[in-house]
Amino acid sequence: MPLNLHKMKIERTEKPKVIKSLKSFPVVAILGPRQVGKTTLAKSIAADLGGKSVYLDLENPADYTKLTEPVLYLKDNADKLVIIDEIQLKPELFPILRSMVDENGANSRFLILGSASPELLNKSSQSLAGRIKYHELNPFSVFEVGMENISELWIRGGFPDAYLAATLDDSFDWIAAFVQTFLERDLGMLGFRLSPHNMRRVWTMLAHYHGAVVNYSALSNSLDVSNVTVKHWIDVLEDTYMLRTLRPWSGNTKKRMVKSPKIYLRDSGILHNLLGVEEMEKLLSNPILGASWEGFIIEQIAATAPDRSQFSFYRNSSGNEVDMIVDTPKFGTIAFEIKRSLSPSLSNGTYSALKDISPDKAYVIYSGDDSYRLNEDVTVIPVAGIPSAFEK
Repeated sequence: MPLNLHKMKIERTEKPKVIKSLKSFPVVAILGPRQVGKTTLAKSIAADLGGKSVYLDLENPADYTKLTEPVLYLKDNADKLVIIDEIQLKPELFPILRSMVDENGANSRFLILGSASPELLNKSSQSLAGRIKYHELNPFSVFEVGMENISELWIRGGFPDAYLAATLDDSFDWIAAFVQTFLERDLGMLGFRLSPHNMRRVWTMLAHYHGAVVNYSALSNSLDVSNVTVKHWIDVLEDTYMLRTLRPWSGNTKKRMVKSPKIYLRDSGILHNLLGVEEMEKLLSNPILGASWEGFIIEQIAATAPDRSQFSFYRNSSGNEVDMIVDTPKFGTIAFEIKRSLSPSLSNGTYSALKDISPDKAYVIYSGDDSYRLNEDVTVIPVAGIPSAFEK
């Protein structure tokens, strides 16, 4: 690890996108897991934009009190960029923001931050339809920290405090504390009344399922709860950005498809912590190695894909599979197969799956440095080449 890793200043790729949205939408939301850097990004954006701004953290009792009479407060600050952090703690603000926007039009500017997905906020935020632009801020990607730091990012994960910790031990101490706080405090603050013990059990069990098609019956039997309960717990982890579920591809094919999603823990550092794999040497000899790498690369693809892209995977009843399919608004359907190898090859089953999908482009992402054609339809690219997949 570079000795000065913990001193790095990392620019977020989402920043220019948020600034652009603030010029077109009266309300812009940055959503993502807790401790991912939303507040830091918002304050940096406010500084770059110049002008007046006001920041309110709804976890701070003093700031929360300022919004006892929200209409009065917001009118008094109508000439400023108003940043409201942890918006999910005061959902009654959404219709008030709509009223302010409708009254003041383009003069209103609100930057709201939240730790819950748009689906979780839907009942409250639907009043802002057409007036709000959502951005998702995720843990650091390799395109933010640099390819030279890919191994550190993979083992530590991308939460800023974990990635930038002075030592690997410090990094995993932070992750352990994050997991405990998330289970014991954060879920309750988001409105979930769930047992921290049960949520830790299901989260750890899902870590063992990382990269696999979820078997709800097996999970419910192991946890001694109903399928409905297991699905609810998975939804909670997905809505709080801890889990990614890839649904089966729903494109035009006559083949019988698996119906259950694949499960991935979104942050590799949390995955490694829950599995007790906190050193690269241990990871390289652990059965989770291939699945960990696959999930890590899936997050890099998701971080690079264009807005409004849809993510899925392909597996038919014969077991033929493609790791990830990205349906994009501009570049069509793009298929990705992920290999942690310097000399990747594809099985006959994968070629059969690609024929079923008939994607506009198909790539194998591997551990080497060069790009080359595997055949007429499939291109091999390094991790650094992922952005090129979303170019014409």
